Amino acid sequence: MPFFRSLPPEAGVRHILQLNKPAGRALIELHEALMRSDSPLTAAQHEEIATYVSSLNACRYCFGVHSETVKAFDAQPDPRMEPILAYAKKLTLEPTRLTQDDADAVFAAGWSERALHDAVLTTCLFNFMNRLLEGHGVEGNAELFAQRGKALKDAGYAPLLRFLE
Repeated sequence: MPFFRSLPPEAGVRHILQLNKPAGRALIELHEALMRSDSPLTAAQHEEIATYVSSLNACRYCFGVHSETVKAFDAQPDPRMEPILAYAKKLTLEPTRLTQDDADAVFAAGWSERALHDAVLTTCLFNFMNRLLEGHGVEGNAELFAQRGKALKDAGYAPLLRFLE
């Protein structure tokens, strides 16, 4: 049950973002620009990072939605993601302990600086989103997770902008 009385019992991201529509629009535009635009990381890889960060933070809503999105992409595991996920973990749990060696492991796996930059942005975005959902007391449910996961795979984040007009 959400902590905010103005939010419905089945609240999701779109409900939270309506509490401040200009900020909500900017946030969704960031999601779309980062996770569905030109990047060395595929949309599925961005979603994998989102899922992993959300699992580290135990954010039930974000983990539920983004794990379903990863499933919807039906992508094959890429071992080159391991150093990116290790970087995301350290950035999430102990950011002041990141070193050049952490970045070099990503580069040694064949990733560019732009790929690592986008991975850092995705990690930061989902640390933010996890706290946004948890701070509002929004949890979601399996049906919602499956529905949102498929929608994100099929259409990305831009359709959420219609709730913010």
